Amino acid sequence: MRLTGEQAKVIKSAALEAFGADAVVRLFGSRVDDGTSGGDIDVHIEAAPEHATVDAEVTFRALIWKRLDEPQIDVVVAARGAEKRWIDRAAEREGIAL
Repeated sequence: MRLTGEQAKVIKSAALEAFGADAVVRLFGSRVDDGTSGGDIDVHIEAAPEHATVDAEVTFRALIWKRLDEPQIDVVVAARGAEKRWIDRAAEREGIAL
């Protein structure tokens, strides 16, 4: 996993703050592969339906923007229990829980 311990801690903390204590946060995409370099940070967040809102995503992005010096972070939010999209299945299959 190509995140520092501090980056992982900040992402997890911001997700819990924005989406609630039961949010599941996964890193997926190119940063999962230690054999590559570069790439944006892809984060998948699964939260309770009442917390998987646009407002919560905006809060999360604002917290990340304030706390991390990263040029690009892509965020995918999924409501727990909703029908899974291809990106949700990929993140669950290939991602690393933070």
